[in-house]
Amino acid sequence: MSHLVLHPSETPLPPAAGGKARALDRLAGAGFNPPPFFVILPSAFDAKGLIETEAQVLSKALQSLGAGPFAVRSSGAQEDGAEHSHAGQFLSLLNVTADHVKTAAHKVWESGHVGSVADYRDARGLDAAEPAPAIVVQTMINADSAGVAFSADPVSGLRHHAIVSAIEGLGDQLVSGAEDGETWLIDRQQSSILTSPDVKPVLSATQALAVADLAARVEQAFGAPQDIEWAYQGENLHILQARPITTPLKAPAHADDQVLIFDNSNIVESYPGLVSPLTYSFAQYAYARVYRAFVRMVGVREDVIVANAPVFENMLARVEGRVYYNLGNWYRALALLPGFAINRSHMETMMGVSEPLPEAVTANIGPGELVGFARWREYARMARAGVGLLGQALRLKTTIKDFYTRLNAALGPESLDHQTANLTQLAEEYRRIEASLLDRWDAPIVNDFLCMMAFGASRKMMEGWFGQVGLDLHNQVMIGQGDIISAEPAQRIAAMGAMVRQIDGLDDQLREKGVKALEPHAELYKAFDGYLEKFGERCTQELKLESLTLHDDPSPLIAAITAAAARSPATPAQATVSVESFSTLPKGRPIRRMIARSFVNWAKARVRDRENLRFERTRIFGRARNVFLAMGRELTALGHLDDPRDVFDLTVNELLGAIEGFAPTQDLRALVKLRQAEMTRFGQRPDPPERLTIRGAAINVGVAEQTADMMQDDDDTALTRTGTACSAGIVTAKARVIDDPTKQSLESGDILVARHTDPGWIAVFANASAIVVERGSLLSHSAIVAREMGIPCVVALKNATRWIEDGETITVDGATGKVVRHEP
Repeated sequence: MSHLVLHPSETPLPPAAGGKARALDRLAGAGFNPPPFFVILPSAFDAKGLIETEAQVLSKALQSLGAGPFAVRSSGAQEDGAEHSHAGQFLSLLNVTADHVKTAAHKVWESGHVGSVADYRDARGLDAAEPAPAIVVQTMINADSAGVAFSADPVSGLRHHAIVSAIEGLGDQLVSGAEDGETWLIDRQQSSILTSPDVKPVLSATQALAVADLAARVEQAFGAPQDIEWAYQGENLHILQARPITTPLKAPAHADDQVLIFDNSNIVESYPGLVSPLTYSFAQYAYARVYRAFVRMVGVREDVIVANAPVFENMLARVEGRVYYNLGNWYRALALLPGFAINRSHMETMMGVSEPLPEAVTANIGPGELVGFARWREYARMARAGVGLLGQALRLKTTIKDFYTRLNAALGPESLDHQTANLTQLAEEYRRIEASLLDRWDAPIVNDFLCMMAFGASRKMMEGWFGQVGLDLHNQVMIGQGDIISAEPAQRIAAMGAMVRQIDGLDDQLREKGVKALEPHAELYKAFDGYLEKFGERCTQELKLESLTLHDDPSPLIAAITAAAARSPATPAQATVSVESFSTLPKGRPIRRMIARSFVNWAKARVRDRENLRFERTRIFGRARNVFLAMGRELTALGHLDDPRDVFDLTVNELLGAIEGFAPTQDLRALVKLRQAEMTRFGQRPDPPERLTIRGAAINVGVAEQTADMMQDDDDTALTRTGTACSAGIVTAKARVIDDPTKQSLESGDILVARHTDPGWIAVFANASAIVVERGSLLSHSAIVAREMGIPCVVALKNATRWIEDGETITVDGATGKVVRHEP
């Protein structure tokens, strides 16, 4: 057995084998399976080449590796060390055939004697006379892509960031610096991609994450951050070598096992896209107060509510300017409700998200399984809550009436004139709205909860008792309510469109002159003015305080009226389902029909009140918007802001603190500049994923870029998909994919396709023949309005705006939820 040609099985390799060989040996021993190799020690060479006694050993060693080709690399005693890598100082030869390995190995050995190596070592205070390197002979990988990866970021020093650099083919050109590769920055803690190549990448996102994970596993095995070389051959990832990172790094953070789940699958309908700091802080306050009141309503003790204050204050999260639900805290709030411990799985469905929470989050939340007396005590809590809810249901009409009285008093004409108010008066006005309305949000809370229960239970009852006939009747009952306020804008727009249709050329004048074209037509102008008086605050993204209302910009309303004028006269609205309609249900069970009629109609009333009360929320948000804009006007006049709309870049507490005295800083302009720079940066990135999983503190969130292979759907080429059926009917027409209804419009009879909608989209709904939405549920605004208008609607059709091409013909079946694309 030769002592100068060593195989990794002869471990541990001696120091003379060099840093690279010993690192490969450790990789093999740790199970990372680098390409097979052997080592030729420096003493196997003399000035003429490989000494004769080792030549025959070399031949046998090559046979053990296979036919080749081979990589022949140096392995100096201190090469690839923790302090000095010697990167690029020695020769490496690739794609060497078996016949030329002996010669190549000698050349690499001789590279240890060149002057540049001595200069490198002398510059670092090392012994310039280090012996020549050992030689690693390794099976070549025919790489499709290759490169280097750092398990920590050597530039920023952050240990939880990994850097992956890649190039097509072999990685030697990248390692030598002859060519620039693509670079991926990866947050290891969050398993997310922070930056990726701008051009078509060599690696997929999945491959880049796999390389980063490989570097992390090598770090864990070796006990220090690593710089690795890797290669992909087909789908197989190979590690070629590893060395310690020699640049200084920041101290590692302590382990934090907390898991946070942020999800916007529901809230995106209310707060789509970028949301200003002012809107977010206003919504955060409202959610905290509303859900405190909700759990109090169902019988949760006050001391328990106080103890869970952090839960209620953190129901929402804001990531890259987008609003999310903090699902862990929603779950914690849900766990406070009577009956949670007994019927945990059923109550989890109340969260209404697209996928359940992982057990890692839910396992330690709420009580465990109850037995014996504890279980009976929980039943007693449920009974008390049930009695309380029954009382709330019986008093609901009075509660709603009192809420409207309080609302109209707070928002009535005798309230503060914002145009002439000073900052102190405006702050007092906001505090009054906060105390009288936001802190006393009783009617909407009670009705929303009863609506959710009644709608789901009545739908299930009708299907269980009467099958598909019962389900169809349930849908019909929810259509044509007449007094649902969400449908009134569409009705008014249709009426104004009919008036425009009667006046020759007025539609063209509206397109050219806008509102001015209405002024000569008194009746039409009065109808337009009446619409603005009642629905002027119901704009697109109406719950975002920064949104421009129809008072600010009436052009979307003008566009909707013009489009309505181009439509054929509408058919009469569908009549409300009568009591006799229930007689169409299967005979022989009159008691069931009587119960069904009563319960379904009660559910219908709850849906109506839910929409009508949500309109009142629009009025409150509109009043708050006007108060904040007036504050912006005054702060600009006093020189603290550059523009009144800069208030949207501040939080509610920053504004009130500046007026009332509790603000930690007086430099509002600096805060605004910081936030505006943030919003600009956020706006340049695509929307983060629907669900984010954060390990550790929330500030550590790493938003994964939505690279092409991450967004790929298995059935992107499918011609049929199924979503949630919301409103019956079948329509075949041209699809119009709308992102921004303030800038895009529908032609008469088009099918609206959108990622999400809100009440401000009613001007677009008015001209749609059917509606398809990516997000939503049976109680979404788009579903309710579609049922009211009697047009087909399908919601929760995943990635509809990417799957459906703008302008193509599709068929929407609102009864089955099926959407079909027609090939051209």
